[in-house]
Amino acid sequence: MTMAACAESSEADDEVLDPGAAPYGNFINYYTFNPPDNRLSLIPTSLLQDLGLSGQQTTLILDVGCNSGELSVALYQHLVQDPVTKEESDRRRVHLLGFDLDEALIRRAQQTNPLHDSITFIPLDITGDTNRLQDYLHQHGCSCFHLSLCLAVTMWVHLNHGDSGLLQLLSRLASISQHLLLEAQPWKCYRSAARRLRKLGRSDFDHFKTLKIRGDIADHAREHLERHCGMELIQSFGSTAWDRKLLLFRTSNFHLLQKRCSRRLDTTVKLDD
Repeated sequence: MTMAACAESSEADDEVLDPGAAPYGNFINYYTFNPPDNRLSLIPTSLLQDLGLSGQQTTLILDVGCNSGELSVALYQHLVQDPVTKEESDRRRVHLLGFDLDEALIRRAQQTNPLHDSITFIPLDITGDTNRLQDYLHQHGCSCFHLSLCLAVTMWVHLNHGDSGLLQLLSRLASISQHLLLEAQPWKCYRSAARRLRKLGRSDFDHFKTLKIRGDIADHAREHLERHCGMELIQSFGSTAWDRKLLLFRTSNFHLLQKRCSRRLDTTVKLDD
């Protein structure tokens, strides 16, 4: 089986990782079989500058479903160059918030985090109460994240919360993001995940057989973001070694949201229920 054939479903990994015990994608050794460079090799180091985010006081990055944090840290170091002077460091602050629903993975991320002043990890379920995201935005005087990452998360939300859960995830992220970098698992990975659970004698995903959103999941996500969330696809960075597209979206009201994201909040911006 090639890496492009949905490597996280390979039988060789079943015994090592027991993926059946990770029905939300919270694999305990995820980055040993999907190292950060699989994505970083496609993302330019100049991304923040290219998006016009390099000259402002504060830039906030959100990593949805960060697992144990290795990619979050590697991405930060990939995008944020060391300042030449202390004045430059004070003038341009980039902060990253990573979260995952698995508290054990978050504890590991917190313990191994080498950049405590710039990177924060918290336990959080994006499908539940997300008030802590608003607290983080308030803390930094912004009303939205300048760049949100949703990498290999959509399938797990889709399988566990159905079509409505997937669409709500996309809508929720669009409502708090100026830019959204999306990597959606293809449909073949859904079949592999369901087959793996059956092989291990586990109950099937509640929604798998009733899902109506099938086929090209990335295209379905693009259509929803563009038609219903006020976002537009501005760039594709190609496909990862696992044949997953890396798609960059921007809010259609970019200049308006750019001002809103950078000003201090006076009131709480609530996420959709």
